[in-house]
Amino acid sequence: MSQASQQPVQAKVLVVDDDKLILRILEEFLTQNGFAPTLATDGEEAEKLFAAEEFDVVLTDIMMPKMDGLELLGRIKEKDPDIPVIIITGSGDDQIQSKAWDQGAFLYVTKPIDYNFLNLAIRQAADKLSLVRQNRRLSELVEKTLSFEGIIGSSGRMQEVFSLIAKVASSNASILIQGESGTGKELIARAIHFNSPRKEESFRVVNCAAIPRELMESELFGHMRGSFTGAIADKKGKFELANKGTIFLDEIGDLDISLQAKILRALQEREFERVGGAQPIRVNIRLIAATHKDLARAMKDGSFREDLFYRLSVIPLRIPPLRERKEDIPYLAEHFLKKYSQENAKSIRGLSPEAVKVLWAYDWPGNVRELENCMERAVVMAEFDRIQPSDLPWALQSGEISAAGSSEGGANQGSLWRLGRPMREVEREYILKTLQEMKGNKTRTAEVLGISVRGLRDKLKEYGV
Repeated sequence: MSQASQQPVQAKVLVVDDDKLILRILEEFLTQNGFAPTLATDGEEAEKLFAAEEFDVVLTDIMMPKMDGLELLGRIKEKDPDIPVIIITGSGDDQIQSKAWDQGAFLYVTKPIDYNFLNLAIRQAADKLSLVRQNRRLSELVEKTLSFEGIIGSSGRMQEVFSLIAKVASSNASILIQGESGTGKELIARAIHFNSPRKEESFRVVNCAAIPRELMESELFGHMRGSFTGAIADKKGKFELANKGTIFLDEIGDLDISLQAKILRALQEREFERVGGAQPIRVNIRLIAATHKDLARAMKDGSFREDLFYRLSVIPLRIPPLRERKEDIPYLAEHFLKKYSQENAKSIRGLSPEAVKVLWAYDWPGNVRELENCMERAVVMAEFDRIQPSDLPWALQSGEISAAGSSEGGANQGSLWRLGRPMREVEREYILKTLQEMKGNKTRTAEVLGISVRGLRDKLKEYGV
């Protein structure tokens, strides 16, 4: 038995044996080697102790009265599948040993005990559990400390966004959220609403890019029966339905300019008329708008009203693209892995170091939405318990990476993202290359890029394609 000097306590060990002499020997051995032993003389007593406090390792004999070691092993694993259990026995029975492995035993040690080996085994078992617990705490950190209403971000940029949300949520001021497609603008809008005094009231969403122009006025403000063909009954619009709550106008940069004046009046006067109606309808709403477009440019070319812009952007809020906050990528990826592992009943433990490097090197033009789609695909494709580069989409595997993520600092002139190339040029080439890979299918291309089909069409129009 090791005669090491007294050390700081490294792990709490639950020791179970009906032989009191063995218990005393193990207690002395564990104490001398820096462990904190708790003793139990049978399985039932051990089960009660295990339920009452947290241990790092369980050390148990097999043959005991009331409850044997195998039954105790099974009950402990039901309560905490991660806890390492070391079986100590005088029997070399292969059948018992096989059952112990099947039930998740960490180690099977036969007497006479090699105490140097046991010392090492307990340390390894405690270290393994410590890593598991650290991963669990990291997961909780991702879900709580590094998130705001489900929006994950450990970066300073996102922490600033969270701070601003907390400040503005309690006000009634209009908010304009600006950010690229896939950055989570609707999540931000929901976070603002559900942290505001209006959280018990309605939250209504209108996607200004998805509704045809001829139907948009009715969608927003409602209509009276007979006001146009197909208007067979009176209908309330989203402004009326959102009374006392919040209305979120997503992609407001796509809104027809003829409707922008009516929205401005509704905001200023707090009233409007339904289509075909003459009776003013008064509402108390908060308006949050979002767009991926450059509204400054839209105002210059006359497609967006300047007075509406200033009315909307009482509090402007910019969501940084994922390429500007790459430190968030591992946290987001782990979050999506957990989500889709559960949905697909797969046991994915995380990302391999090689996969993390690939994710970090990529510039994510589709932002968080593209990363989520990527992780869903990786979970489906994965053959091992950790995501490998081969599980990731072709665009990531192919080496088409950003100069910032390249070990050659952009020396590879064949790379899509080379040092010094304008981002607009890079985006254009990437989108056109993806469209080519999808054989011209715009719907599939938009899905891969993580943007809307209308957003893709706007980009192609912008590029003159």
